[in-house]
Amino acid sequence: MAPPTAPLNLDVEAISGICGSISIAAWVVVFSPQILENFRRSSADGLSLQFIIAWLAGDVFNILGAVFQGVLPTMLILAIYYTIADIVLLAQCFYYKGFTWKDEIVPTPKKSPRVLGTGEPTERTGLLNGAGPLAQHRERRDSNQSWSHLSPAVPMLSEQPFTPPPPSTSLQVVFRNAVSILMVCIAGVTGWYMSRRYGGSHPSQPADDNLPQFDVLGQVFGWLCAVLYLGSRLPQMLLNYRRKSVEGVSMLFFLFACLGNLTYVLSILAYEPTCAKPNRCHDGDIGRIYGRYILVNLSWLAGSFGTLLLDLGIFAQFFIYGENEATLLDDEEEGFEYEEDNIDEERWDQRPVLERLGSGHA
Repeated sequence: MAPPTAPLNLDVEAISGICGSISIAAWVVVFSPQILENFRRSSADGLSLQFIIAWLAGDVFNILGAVFQGVLPTMLILAIYYTIADIVLLAQCFYYKGFTWKDEIVPTPKKSPRVLGTGEPTERTGLLNGAGPLAQHRERRDSNQSWSHLSPAVPMLSEQPFTPPPPSTSLQVVFRNAVSILMVCIAGVTGWYMSRRYGGSHPSQPADDNLPQFDVLGQVFGWLCAVLYLGSRLPQMLLNYRRKSVEGVSMLFFLFACLGNLTYVLSILAYEPTCAKPNRCHDGDIGRIYGRYILVNLSWLAGSFGTLLLDLGIFAQFFIYGENEATLLDDEEEGFEYEEDNIDEERWDQRPVLERLGSGHA
């Protein structure tokens, strides 16, 4: 039987613990969407190599800074986990792209006008068969029907038209991402509640007399980590701009990163000196203690908050280039429907010459 616990009070310490627990839950699953996206597409063309390398270097300095500065063991374990996940992503990039350090743009094959329903060849289309996959599907279907029609016992039956699976709508994508974010938040709050209920009331914040002091190496590594985190987003944004596309980049990957950074910043800012509760602080002690606490963690705050702002730019690219890709997909679907409507008419024109002449004089 669990021991009775005191009622939960959402004070500053509880808010800091909840935000920290949600941040841990978000960072645990942050890499999973992008790793699965690369595996599903068998490609890593949408991911910037320089982005992963800079992030990996930042995580390495994060480990060193955590060791020298003396942060919580949980943050050290997470930093090691980040490094392992970065190595997995980097291995995927090398596997699909080859061993290269440059972000090469793979050109997207252009759809010929015949695919879009114009039916007129251009200098980019083949002389005999350059109509693309839709025309190839039509040719295979016509071929199957012509062979079956050779036998008088087999009637000529029209097959069901081939329709590509409909893409996910914007509402469906938003709903799936919102559910994923909500599940991570619930997992974080549940983890904090269980640790609070069964783990005892262990303060997550240090006492005033044991506040972390400035460590030179810890601060140097912390600021190097912050600079690398901030610089890691720029190659990815540049690659998206050069490709004019975000295909192959998981939005959920950056959503989890934003959630982790936001809650991590809030967990640091939600700090109250222990002397404030019994009113043992002298005049000016609360501000002095809080200021020293923020200065010690300033590099981690700058890295997380700055990365959060840069991720907003990546989300803007998702909305800009995502709409362009949706428009292109709609055009292709319209062209496909146009091709299906004109199949019977083209079959009529492909009859033997004598049969067409005979029907013309009828």
